[in-house]
Amino acid sequence: MNSVAIYRWCQADLALNPLEHAVSSGDHSFEAHLDGRYTYCFSNENSSVGSKEVSFNVHGIVYVPEEPESSDPLEREVRSLGEMLNQVKDEQEYIVVRERVHRNTAESTNSRVKWWSIFQLGVVGANGVFQVWYLKRFFEVKRVV
Repeated sequence: MNSVAIYRWCQADLALNPLEHAVSSGDHSFEAHLDGRYTYCFSNENSSVGSKEVSFNVHGIVYVPEEPESSDPLEREVRSLGEMLNQVKDEQEYIVVRERVHRNTAESTNSRVKWWSIFQLGVVGANGVFQVWYLKRFFEVKRVV
């Protein structure tokens, strides 16, 4: 299972608070009870695999109104559409990154196959030259005068 432990840390309360453990994907959110800068930490200590690549996007609400949420259905729909648009944008960015990683992997594999084929061609050629030389020497008639 490919998983990473996620932690959040706030400089204001100087505490390390685990959000979740063994997370492989999904959406995660938390409410900031204190003002300050938050740092996201990812740990790979529970995995036997050497390294992992973590991709994430952070979205925050810049303005929180003092009054309760509006009951206007149009405003709710506009907010909902805005959130969905952000999700689509995040997914497109992830797909671009994933395509780049896969392309690099394919190019690396193609290069390795090319060089391995050239090496095999050299071995087969050298084997052919050796066999011709050995058979000529084997069937050579040696006469003693």
